This record gives sequence, C-alpha cells and structure tokens, in this order.
Amino acid sequence: MLKQIGFITGTFFMFSCGSSTTSEQKQEAVKKDTVSVVDDECSSRFKEAKRLDDVLQKANVVNNDIAEQAIKAFYEFSVNCKSDTLAPVFLIKAGQVSQTLRKYTQAQAFFTRCIDDFPKFKSRGAAMFLLAQLYDDPAILNNESEARTIYEQVIREYPTSSYATDAKACIKNLGKSDEELVKEFLKKNK
Repeated sequence: MLKQIGFITGTFFMFSCGSSTTSEQKQEAVKKDTVSVVDDECSSRFKEAKRLDDVLQKANVVNNDIAEQAIKAFYEFSVNCKSDTLAPVFLIKAGQVSQTLRKYTQAQAFFTRCIDDFPKFKSRGAAMFLLAQLYDDPAILNNESEARTIYEQVIREYPTSSYATDAKACIKNLGKSDEELVKEFLKKNK
C-alpha cells in the first residue's frame, strides 16, 4: 500500500511549534557527522542502508516494503557498527521512517536508543526533540507531561541550539487545541 509523504529520512518533522529553523538546516546539522566505516561488514551494511535511504529520498510516495527494508538496514547498521559516526544518524532515520509508517512505538524506541546509546552525538538534541514531538502529539503518544520533560531537557542540555528555541515554542503550545493555536496566530498577525 502506498501513502503520500511530505517528508522522509534525512529531514526532521516540524509540527505546530512555531519552528524558527527550517528542516533543511536541521538536516545539514545531522549531515555534519562524518562517516568512518570501520570494517567490511560495516561497509556492506552502510552501502545497503545508504542505497535504501537514497531510494526513499527520491520517492514521491513511500512503498511499505522498501520502508520496512530501510528500517531494518538502518537499525542493523546502527547496532552492528556502533563505533561509526553514522550509527546514531541511521537510528534517527529508522525512527523517522517508522513514524511515516505510523509505527509510533517503534519510532519512540529508535529515538530513545539514539539518545541513550550515543550521548556525545552532535545531533542528539534532534533525536530528543523528535521524541518529545511523539509524546506531544495527541494523535500519537499523547503524553504532555513526558513531552514537557523532554523539551525542558533539550533546553537545559542544548540551550543555544535551534532545538531549544523550538522546544520553548512547543512548551508554550502544550495542551492547546489546533483551534486555539489558529486564534493566537491570527491575533498576532493582525
């Protein structure tokens, strides 16, 4: 079954938080982490993950079978090649593709693993922000308390990052309905 997608791996989801940073800028932050493939097994795992990532990025619609293969390849690379600097990037990608497929618990697990297993990852704030958004969304994990906790952690740990700025905006919007957000937006722009 094919589903329309407005995003896929390599971009970060921006919801109704009033983001001041574009997803392209956040994507570039993740791309700054460089490759250091350590052995032949990791090299072949990387090639497969990269191939599937390229397929997904070129797609106008997502093919569930390809997406599932990509999730598996991203996860296997990240677990078996933990010393590679792209391991946490592929965990984020696995989480994003899982989210696209509406496998929210799986996405949650990938983002959490990235945060826990790679504490020095340059884009750890991105993984935290994505996890918070899963909790923040009433149609997904619907746990405002957990979302607030993670947003506050992003602000504490990455105070000068764009993720902190976005987290502050998201905290202001916690618990507000779409209707309330639209009213506030219209009031601001009068």
